[in-house]
Amino acid sequence: MSIRVAIIGAGPSGLAQLRAFQSAHAKGAVMPEVVCFEKQADWGGMWNYTWRTGLDEHGEPVHGSMYRYLWSNGPKECLEFADYSFDEHFGRPISSYPPREVLWDYIQGRVKKAGVRDYIRFNTAVKQVSFDEATREFTVTVHDYQLQKTEVQVFDYVIVASGHFSTPQVPEFAGFERFSGRILHAHDFREATEFEGKDLLIVGSSYSAEDIGSQCYKYGARSITSTYRTQPMGYKWPKGWEERALLSRVEGDMAYFADGSSKRVDAIILCTGYQHHFPFLTDELTLKTGNRLWPAGLYQGVVWEENPQLIYLGMQDLWYSFNLFDAQAWFVRDYILGRIALPEKPLMQADSARWRAREESLETTASMYEFQGSYIKHLIEQTDYPSFDIDAVNQIFLKWKTDKKRDIMGYRDKSYRSVITGTSAVPHHTRWLQALDDSMEEYLRETAPKAQLNTLHRS
Repeated sequence: MSIRVAIIGAGPSGLAQLRAFQSAHAKGAVMPEVVCFEKQADWGGMWNYTWRTGLDEHGEPVHGSMYRYLWSNGPKECLEFADYSFDEHFGRPISSYPPREVLWDYIQGRVKKAGVRDYIRFNTAVKQVSFDEATREFTVTVHDYQLQKTEVQVFDYVIVASGHFSTPQVPEFAGFERFSGRILHAHDFREATEFEGKDLLIVGSSYSAEDIGSQCYKYGARSITSTYRTQPMGYKWPKGWEERALLSRVEGDMAYFADGSSKRVDAIILCTGYQHHFPFLTDELTLKTGNRLWPAGLYQGVVWEENPQLIYLGMQDLWYSFNLFDAQAWFVRDYILGRIALPEKPLMQADSARWRAREESLETTASMYEFQGSYIKHLIEQTDYPSFDIDAVNQIFLKWKTDKKRDIMGYRDKSYRSVITGTSAVPHHTRWLQALDDSMEEYLRETAPKAQLNTLHRS
C-alpha cells in the first residue's frame, strides 16, 4: 500500500516539500500519495499578497502578513534555491534586493517547472488533525470552500508547513482603549501611504519594526518614533526618526515613555512578533515554542519526537529561509521514503539537546547565522540536495549587517555575487529610497524588452 502524506500549507516550505518528492520521483523513486492543503486560492503562502486583513472571504483568519511595497530585507543571494537559480528564472542578472512580486514570481518558477500544482487542494482549510495510536494513522478533517463541504481523510504522515508569522502577539498598554488614533499589529499593516503626513509610533525593535518604519518613512510619514523593550535598534536613522524607551501609556493622542518623555502620535503599529499557533492540531501534537533557532522537541529540527510521523517545517527563527526549507524538505522526504532511519527516542532527544545547548551558547549575530548555516549543511550532507557554499553565504550575511549599520536607508542598493552561479547582481535602475513603484514590470524595466515583459514567467 502506498504511503499517504498530508502537507498543510503551500507556502515556501510546503512547496519545498512537494519539490523534494518530485525530485526523487523524477529519479525513479515511487511517489507517495501526497495531498497538500492550502486555505488560500493560490500558492506562495506569505508571498501571495492579499489586501485583506482580519478574516478572508471564507471567514478564515487571514494568513498573510505581507504588505505592499515590501522589498527583500536580506540579499537574495542568501536565499537562492540551490537547484533553481535566479539566473535560470530571469535569464539575466537582477539586483540583490528584489520586491515581493519578483520574489513570488521566482518561487513560482521552480514549482511550475516541477509540475507539482496538481498535488495541491486550494481553498481548503485544515480544521482538525488527530492521531490514532492503534492504527498509527492520522485523521485529517478539512473544509473545501470551493465545493462547500467537509471531508475526512486518513494519512500515514502529516507535515505542518503553515509557518509561524500569521498569528500576532498583541500586547496592551494603558490607555489603548481611549487612544484617539489607529492601533494595528504589523500583521494587519498593508499600505505605507496610509501614514503619509502622520506622526507614527512603532512598538518593537526587530525586523518588522525596522522595515515597516522604513517603508512609512519612504512613503512620507511626517515622523517615526520607535520604542524598544530591551535595547534600541541603533541604526543611523534619517531626520524625523528617533528611538525611545518602552511605551508606558497613552492618553488621548499623547504617548508616554519609560524614560519620562512624551510625544503626540497619530497611529501606533505593534511590531511585537508572532505566535506559533496550530489550532487544527490536538494538544499532544502541538509544538509549543517561542521564535528561536532551535525549538525543543524536533529531531533534526523537523521530526516531532513524541510522534515521528508528524513533521514540522520552517519552525525556526530564520536567518536563512528558502534554502533552509529545502534542506529540511529533502531530509523529510528521505526519512519518509525509508532512506534515513531515525534513532530511538532517547537518542533523538539527546541529539536535540546538543543542538539546543549550542544555540543557547550563541552570543553574537554572526554566531547565530553561522549556527543556522551549520544546521543546513548537516541536513544537506544526509541527502542529495545540491551542495552550496554556506560559508560564502555567511560572509554575505556579515557584509549585509555591516551595510545596514552604515546606511539603513541605502543598504538595499548594494550588490552581491551568487554562490550558486557566480553571477554578480546588477544595481537596480533606481535607488531603493526613490523606487516607489514596486511592480515586477517596473523592476525589470530597462533590462528586458517591453514585449518580453508581457510573457515573462506568466505561464
